[in-house]
Amino acid sequence: MNGFDAKRYVGTWYELARIDHRFETGLTQVSAQYSLNDDGTVTVVNRGYDETKKEWREARGRARFQGDPSVAALKVSFFGPFYGGYNVVSLDVEYQTSLVIGNSLDYFWLLSRSKTMPEQQFRRLLERAQSLGVDLNRVQVVAQ
Repeated sequence: MNGFDAKRYVGTWYELARIDHRFETGLTQVSAQYSLNDDGTVTVVNRGYDETKKEWREARGRARFQGDPSVAALKVSFFGPFYGGYNVVSLDVEYQTSLVIGNSLDYFWLLSRSKTMPEQQFRRLLERAQSLGVDLNRVQVVAQ
């Protein structure tokens, strides 16, 4: 996505839907906190509640732009030298909802500044994700 403004993207986002992966399985109330660093990188703090263990889990990472910071294509690492893609593929003009795809369509998140949104808006965003190639049969709603 071009025209990206990282300063407007920072802050807290809530995960409303995702394609589940090992590092998030069973987590509810998932949020991501983004903050800009002086060196142009972005600190990422993901937090979610593990229903099985009845405890909060948190992962801290660092993201770097893959090129021009006005293009929302980053690589993020939570585990040392291992990086994954973080590509904002859809973002409303007010920076309130975001669709994110990883290195492949196997990684997808629907993020919002709010813990809830109207059902019609939620469906429209999922339809947008589907038009980008996301398999909605693999997407699960995340309880907030």
